[in-house]
Amino acid sequence: MMELLLYLWDLVVHLDTHLASLLQQYGVWVYLLLFLIVFCETGLVVTPFLPGDSLLFVAGTLWAAAGLNVHVLAALLVGAAILGNTTNYWIGRYLGPKVFHWEDTRWFNRRALERTHQFYERHGGKTIVITRFVPIIRTFAPFVAGVGSMSHARFQLFNVTGGLLWVASLLYSGFFFGNIAFIRNNLTLVIFGIIGLSLAPMLLAYAQHRLHRA
Repeated sequence: MMELLLYLWDLVVHLDTHLASLLQQYGVWVYLLLFLIVFCETGLVVTPFLPGDSLLFVAGTLWAAAGLNVHVLAALLVGAAILGNTTNYWIGRYLGPKVFHWEDTRWFNRRALERTHQFYERHGGKTIVITRFVPIIRTFAPFVAGVGSMSHARFQLFNVTGGLLWVASLLYSGFFFGNIAFIRNNLTLVIFGIIGLSLAPMLLAYAQHRLHRA
């Protein structure tokens, strides 16, 4: 487990190096790898630790540098994001409320599930769109929607909208701005900045919760 965590940490910190070298070595197979990472990060409640926002930005940057067709990648990853959320929704629909009685383990974060449920209760369907930009919680949002028996048609409306906005905003930001000299030379710092901005809404919500309790 520790080796897996160290590998994932190294992958996030040196994402530009890993993805660039993988693209050189395996070419078209990297499309499949990116598809699987985005699908698992959005579709399985046991893999919220996979890179999401930073991965999309770096992928856009590398596709611009390599002169590859970013629109093909965008379509593929939008599909992965939509399919991932849909899978997560049906898993939640199948398991139902009993999942809230599960104990917290290394593979299941009950506290994150409960926070997502509270967020969903406050904001309803638009949670599916908003949480696309919030790591960890975005993995649980479609699951909670399924547990809450949100209608599938309504879920898909928010799911498709959120998937398009999330992938397009980060992937094309990397494509158009990632190769600016300053950003390219400080890509690791930019990645941490993206992660920090993604976590900001969750941290603010936690701070408000603590202040309210105080």
